[in-house]
Amino acid sequence: MIEVAIEPWQAMIVHAERSYPDECCGALLGRIHDGKRSVAEAVPLENASARERRQHYELRPEDLLEAEKAARKRGLDVVGIFHSHPDCDAYFSETDLRNSCPWFSFVVLSVKNGKFDHANSFLPDLEQTRADREELICQKS
Repeated sequence: MIEVAIEPWQAMIVHAERSYPDECCGALLGRIHDGKRSVAEAVPLENASARERRQHYELRPEDLLEAEKAARKRGLDVVGIFHSHPDCDAYFSETDLRNSCPWFSFVVLSVKNGKFDHANSFLPDLEQTRADREELICQKS
């Protein structure tokens, strides 16, 4: 299960809507306790994909490293990655699976016509052969 506090939830949505019609991406900072991930901060990152950004995202390793350093300074960890899917549903694609890290949750936000529609979260297995949906709790107010 992953629970996202209101401030990071709103930051994710703003980043996704502002990035539209391209995919956005970012890091989720928080803690893991008894298998539950709690997100305290969302760090918007640049989509560095050299391909069509409406269908792909890429995180630069140095950006993710900076997010990890920032997390440690706050006593947190990087617990997940978020990205958006413009004008389609929030699913975990084959490309997402191939590029995933099994120690992170992956929150996918659907943005349709420039507005947030819905989100789902996924946990890839160690072999990166499948990603199961995980319970996503979003504090909205």
